[in-house]
Amino acid sequence: MSRRVDQKQANRVVREQLAKEQQRKRTLWTTLVAVLALVIAGLIGWSVWQGQRSADFSVPAGTTNDGGENSNGGNGALTVAGNGPVTVEVYLDFMCPACKQFEVAATPTLNKLIAENKIRLVWHTLGFLDGASTTHYSTRAASASACASDAGKLKAYGEALFANQPQEGGPGLTDDQLIDIGGPLGLNAPSFAACVRDGVYKGWVAHVNDLAAERGVNGTPTVFVNGTLVEQPTPQNLEAAVNSAS
Repeated sequence: MSRRVDQKQANRVVREQLAKEQQRKRTLWTTLVAVLALVIAGLIGWSVWQGQRSADFSVPAGTTNDGGENSNGGNGALTVAGNGPVTVEVYLDFMCPACKQFEVAATPTLNKLIAENKIRLVWHTLGFLDGASTTHYSTRAASASACASDAGKLKAYGEALFANQPQEGGPGLTDDQLIDIGGPLGLNAPSFAACVRDGVYKGWVAHVNDLAAERGVNGTPTVFVNGTLVEQPTPQNLEAAVNSAS
C-alpha cells in the first residue's frame, strides 16, 4: 500500500513538473511573440518616418545640394551670391557669437572674391543653438532667412540678423522683430511676414541640421572650400584656400 502511495505521489510530482515546464514554455513563446511584434511595429514606424521625413517640410527658393549630402534629397544649402568656379560653404547659426565674429571679419574678403567672380557663396543655416534661447530662436531665425531667400534677399537679411544678434540665454528676437528687420531691405510684402510668423521653413531647418550632422559638422562656423574643410577660417586662410582651388 505504501509503495502504491509513493508511486502516486511520484507520478503527481512528475505531472506537476511537466505542467510547469509547459507553462514556462508557453510564457516564453508568448513573450517572444510580443517582443517580435513590437520590434516589427517599431521597424515599420521607423521606415515610415524615414520615408516621410524628407517630404514633411517646405523647401525655400535658392536651395542647392552642396555639402555632399547623399540622403533625404539634399537641398541643405542656400545660394547666397556669386557664380564663380569655387564653392565656399559656410555652416552658421544666427544665434552663434562666433558666427557673427566670422561674418564681420570674413564678409569683406568674401565680397571681394564674389566681385572678382572667383566664388559661389552658399550658407547652411542651422538651428543648433535652440537651447541657447527660450523660444528656439536659432530655428526661427534660420526659417526667417529662408523666407528672405524666397524674395532674393538672403545675403542682406542674414547680415542684418547678425547685426541685430540677441544675447544667448534670452528669448531672442520676436517674430515681429524678425519681420521689421526685413523692412529696410525691401522685405515689405505680406507674404514675407506670413512666412516668418507661420514658421514655414522650420521643418527644412531641421532637415539642414540632420544633413550637417551626417557630414560630421558639430559646430559653427564651419567652412568648406570646394568640399575641403578650412580648419581656421580666417580671411587670409579663406582667400588662400580659394586661390589654391581655382
